[in-house]
Formats: sequence, C-alpha cells, structure tokens
Amino acid sequence: ALWLAAAMEVHTSKEVDAVNGTNLRLKCTFSSSSPVSQHLSVTWNFQPEDQSSHEPVFYYFKEPYRLPTGRFKERVTWDGNIERNDVSIVIWNLQPTDNGTFTCQVKNPPDVGGTIGEVRLRVVQKVHFSEIHFLAVAIGSACVLMIIVVIVVIICRHHRKNAQEKRIEVADTEL
Repeated sequence: ALWLAAAMEVHTSKEVDAVNGTNLRLKCTFSSSSPVSQHLSVTWNFQPEDQSSHEPVFYYFKEPYRLPTGRFKERVTWDGNIERNDVSIVIWNLQPTDNGTFTCQVKNPPDVGGTIGEVRLRVVQKVHFSEIHFLAVAIGSACVLMIIVVIVVIICRHHRKNAQEKRIEVADTEL
C-alpha cells in the first residue's frame, strides 16, 4: 500500500512570471504506475499570497468542469491531454490578485496518493530582462563593435594611403 501511495508523481514548474493582462498556460504532467483509469480526476486549487484559504480553480473527472463561482470563473480553460499525461490549464487575463500558489493534484485509481504539483505565479507589469535578452544584447553589441572596428580600419588605411600619395607627389614636385 505504501508503494502505491508514492506511485503517482505530478510535475509542474516551481515558479512562473507572467505579464499582467496576458494569458498563461500552467503546465502540469503526471506519471502513474497504473494505466490511465476512467476514474482519473484532476483538481487545481489556488492559495493567494496572503495565505488565506485555498480556492478551487478547475476540476476534471471524465471531462473538464469549469467552476461556476470564484475569482477564476470563466477565466480558466482546460488545455490538457489525458492520453499524454498532461493536465494543464490556461488562465486568461492575468491580474495582480492572481499572485500566489497553484496546486495540481491528480488521482488515478488505484494511484490516489503521491506528490502534488505546486507552481508559484508572480504577475508582473513588465517582463524581466531574461538571460535570452541579455545574450541577444551581448551578441548584437559584439556585432556592432566588430562593424565599427572594420570601418575604423578602412578609414585609417584610406587616410594612410592618401597621405602616402601626397608625400610621393610632394617628393616628385621637389625633384
């Protein structure tokens, strides 16, 4: 019985940043020691940053069920695929009040215990400067610097050539 309780594993990102007013796919996948059952259920809950009580977000049992009330009413849609062990959802029109921790719990009888996926959402006004942005700026800056160096070398050679031609002209006129 202890082995079966640990057989269900749920995987989510630990933390996600998203821009205010955008939509976000909260990815949740699972692995089970048992084949996917017709009695598989998925429960998404939310706990605000102020640590008040958990709020239901979404429920799946044989088909997706939207919740009739609450802060996520008509803002959450199913984006999972049970056959691919994907039980993800999409939250529409993110708000700063959506900051908090989302939990994804999957039960696939007889696997009803195990890990619960948790993802901390932080809704921001602007996207933070990521490593990709930094890399793009660094590569772009290096390219611009290389172009400037090539232009300076060409200009220096051109001026050197002109100066040499003038010296030759002056030497020829003196003779």
